[in-house]
Amino acid sequence: QLQLAQSGGGSVQPGGSLLLSCAASGGTLEGYDVGWFRQAPGKEAEEVACITPDGNTKNYGNSVKGRFTISRDSAKNTVYLQMDSLKPEDTSIYFCTVDFAIDSSKCTYYGVRSWGKGTQVTVSS
Repeated sequence: QLQLAQSGGGSVQPGGSLLLSCAASGGTLEGYDVGWFRQAPGKEAEEVACITPDGNTKNYGNSVKGRFTISRDSAKNTVYLQMDSLKPEDTSIYFCTVDFAIDSSKCTYYGVRSWGKGTQVTVSS
């Protein structure tokens, strides 16, 4: 069964950057959409980014467009979320997810096949 291991979270000052990783084991990410969403305590989940299996389609939540970049490395079986120009409102727990890809023109943020355990990102001065 596909398992996702997240890494790269932490604390950073406003304007800083972090790189989150989502590494798969127990199988390949080939054929899967990979998505990221975030959820802060007491708040609703918010879509962050997603990517299709071929990497050609990438979608972003409105609040992160232009600041975050999602990418995937098939050789490493890993998906990355590069977060730049971080703001205090980006503080949250970030989760990566996977689901079977069904449409090459769009991807899913909230996959149900597997989830990472979440990683804390804190943006504060």
